[in-house]
Amino acid sequence: MILETERLILRPWEETDAEDLYRYASHPDVGPIAGWPVHTSVENSRKIIREVLSAPETYAVVLKETGHPVGCVGLMIGEKSNIRLPKTEGEVGYWLGVPYWGRGLILEAVGEILRHGFEDLNLSKIWCGYFDGNQKSKRVQEKCGFHYHHTNENVSCSIEPVLRSEHVSCQTKEDWKSIKEGTK
Repeated sequence: MILETERLILRPWEETDAEDLYRYASHPDVGPIAGWPVHTSVENSRKIIREVLSAPETYAVVLKETGHPVGCVGLMIGEKSNIRLPKTEGEVGYWLGVPYWGRGLILEAVGEILRHGFEDLNLSKIWCGYFDGNQKSKRVQEKCGFHYHHTNENVSCSIEPVLRSEHVSCQTKEDWKSIKEGTK
């Protein structure tokens, strides 16, 4: 599936995106704050496209003006989520390459994923989390209408053996509709 916004195309990752992925995912300010290690080579990025980013509902965030991916956004639905949700709920995850921070691009991408999740996939609730210290991710969630729900302590991430505090937010379909209609 391909989703589109004013400035972005959200499409499945392709192995030919490995160089673009490596360009942004090798930056030390991107992965570690989100709980995953920096990419170490183009081949490492290609392997991650095959093994991780090829999951259903995972999208390359592609700038329309260049046709190149600059980030990632996706939904993990039901038990495929990190927090083991019912099949009517999903968890959104996202990241964006450093040169594109502060332009509202990830807000645009997450907004479209919320629309897709609630309208096309008929999810009842979408969850999102961020680790301590990831203020940028916290702000994205706030701006997109997520509400704090709880904190999980000592959460493992793919940067072993680091344990972190994860703050979890959610948004119901009703909340999303109210925000969209401007009644909230």
